[in-house]
Amino acid sequence: MSLPVLVAIVVLGIALSVAAVHFTGGSKEATLAGADQVLSRFAEDFPDEMAVTVCLTTDAKTAFLDIGRGRIGIVHGIGDCFLTRIVTAADVAVSEPDETNTILMRLTDFTWKGGRFRFANTADARALLNALEPRDTSSARAAA
Repeated sequence: MSLPVLVAIVVLGIALSVAAVHFTGGSKEATLAGADQVLSRFAEDFPDEMAVTVCLTTDAKTAFLDIGRGRIGIVHGIGDCFLTRIVTAADVAVSEPDETNTILMRLTDFTWKGGRFRFANTADARALLNALEPRDTSSARAAA
């Protein structure tokens, strides 16, 4: 078999494999339909936790749940699946960027570093910032 024919077969095989993955839903991105889906998905991983409030981002890929005692639950879409976490103020570094209703969050978790999250209104963004503020002044000084 000649080299050009072999190269053509390999290229065609790779292209067909990529197309098959794409058309069977492999490139689909998970989004959250609403608070009910967020609560249901979070309860799968943390059945003993009860959420007080749910705040979705504008792109519907991430939701933050206030679960009390200074803890925040996170449901975040990665690919066609969801990642769930529980974080406290000690686990994150949160800041407000120049954009309105947007929060930058960095987690100490090596499996997911956080990101930029935009909310539909200022109240949701402010509630998340308030929930993740350090509670103890000595821990705030130690973090700085």
